[in-house]
Amino acid sequence: MRLGTLVPMSVQLAARRLKTDPPMGWDHVRKEKHMRRKTFDVLVSAGGAIMVAVLLVAGALLWWGYSFANSNVQTQLAEQQITFPAASAFAHPVAGSEVTPSMVGTVSVFAGQPLTTGQQAEVYANDFIAVHLQEIGGGLTYAQVSAKAMSAPAGSAAATKYQSEASTLFQGTTLRGLLLEAYGFSVFATIAQDGAIAAFALAALMAMLVGFGYLHARRTSDAKELLPRMAKATGGLAPA
Repeated sequence: MRLGTLVPMSVQLAARRLKTDPPMGWDHVRKEKHMRRKTFDVLVSAGGAIMVAVLLVAGALLWWGYSFANSNVQTQLAEQQITFPAASAFAHPVAGSEVTPSMVGTVSVFAGQPLTTGQQAEVYANDFIAVHLQEIGGGLTYAQVSAKAMSAPAGSAAATKYQSEASTLFQGTTLRGLLLEAYGFSVFATIAQDGAIAAFALAALMAMLVGFGYLHARRTSDAKELLPRMAKATGGLAPA
């Protein structure tokens, strides 16, 4: 016996009709799946507001890092009480003296000033101390001169000479390294400052866009869809 013979004819006709005819309100349900323009504006604006908060926090942290590094660099350099040679010393530079001809174009820029910034530390380390270390060691490093001092006969004039040069090279190399380290931290401070300014600028721009987004959402009708043409095309695909 076939199962279909046990089902009343009216039920079978209703089942066939459901296969071919969609329920009432089909188009309405399909269209409701599409986002409203006002909802979209609110969601995007909310995401933008979160980005504004993130950028403000990042900018504040970067600015704090800049202030901390810059303040420490200036404090530590000021404690060394290093002062550039007076301007008069650059009038007649002599090789082998305190001021050499190679220092006129760089070190003379800060003549007579106390060393308190990273830029000054770089110039003093590379264009002042390094020149004198080159003259003292004859192009040799502290390690090389120290090795010569140890290999020279104890108590000899050569040993005394190398020991004196090694001591001076050690002190100069150490001071130069400390100054270059301070310069490196000052570079990080400058990068942090630039990053903070960029973060604050982007936060301000994003805040403007968020404001425009919320304003547009208030002026947009609740019934307006985000993509009305696509919604209409989708509704047209519903079976008749």
